[in-house]
Amino acid sequence: MSQKLVIVGGGAAGPSTAAEAKRRNPSLEVTMIEKGDFVSYAA
Repeated sequence: MSQKLVIVGGGAAGPSTAAEAKRRNPSLEVTMIEKGDFVSYAA
């Protein structure tokens, strides 16, 4: 059974945390929940 991570909030810290978690554990299933219409990101 794979591990799951739920991130609440799509501000600057949400996507950054999701990316770092996937770097540390590529098999991790990440779900991000955002209340608004857009998620923050940086190219």
